Amino acid sequence: MLYITETPACGGGDTLFADMYLAYEILSDRMKDFLDPLEAVHDGAIPYVGAYRTTPPEGGYPRNRHPVVTRHPETGRKVLYVNRGFTSHIVGLGPEESRSTLDMLYDHIATTPRLHCRVQWEPNTLTFWDNRCTQHHAVWDSYPHTRRGERVSILGESAPSR
Repeated sequence: MLYITETPACGGGDTLFADMYLAYEILSDRMKDFLDPLEAVHDGAIPYVGAYRTTPPEGGYPRNRHPVVTRHPETGRKVLYVNRGFTSHIVGLGPEESRSTLDMLYDHIATTPRLHCRVQWEPNTLTFWDNRCTQHHAVWDSYPHTRRGERVSILGESAPSR
């Protein structure tokens, strides 16, 4: 959940939410067959050490393998489970194959308008989403103005599975 209390005076600072159920469902059957058995590495260091240039904490950031396509634990529906911010590579593919596949999926997510809902924040707006089947992206078009709020995350009980 995200509750925004202050929005940029100039406007902007919206958030895009993308439906990862639909992102998977509209892929071709052959692409689904290719992706279904694959696993990818999700690395918490990618945004923090790479983009933000922070020093890793003692013991490093979490790094885990997850299926590229998971099943939501409550609905049972398949979900495309990769994202540009944390997915480093697909296990078992060569570096170029992995990068090409991930870039295709990232482009699919970013450029398919029907996947997206855009929230234009106003003070006291509350959103609630399921991180297991949704991706979100803050639009950084209001710098140097600020957007402030409070976020609450519900911890899952288990790792994503097929």
